[in-house]
Amino acid sequence: MNFIKSTALGLSLGLIIGGAAVAAPKHKHDGTWQVQLVTDSGICGTNTYAITVEQGNVRYQGSPGTAPAVINGQIGSNGAINLAIRSSAAQGQASGSLSTQSGSGVWKVDSYGCSGRWSAQKRSSFAQS
Repeated sequence: MNFIKSTALGLSLGLIIGGAAVAAPKHKHDGTWQVQLVTDSGICGTNTYAITVEQGNVRYQGSPGTAPAVINGQIGSNGAINLAIRSSAAQGQASGSLSTQSGSGVWKVDSYGCSGRWSAQKRSSFAQS
């Protein structure tokens, strides 16, 4: 059951970012974000993840002990988020929006019958090259 919860939550958003910065980012949402996922329906539980946004592209490295996830999607210049997440046979979606320092939205993993909401806080920005 923990594997299912970890996979579903990792799929659900995969949104937590890590890194350090000394200058303004090229894209205002670039950097590392800490994302908390809360389950409103289903057995997926609540968890916190780190993601990276670089030039508006979302990247998730995963956490030790969790199934690898592939995340496809971008953060629009207006902060709109639309992500597709896949891990093994499970597929999920996340949507919402980010401001320069925080964000929120919803997620779901239909194959596990889970859905919920997420909130994010920016932790750092990337330096310009």
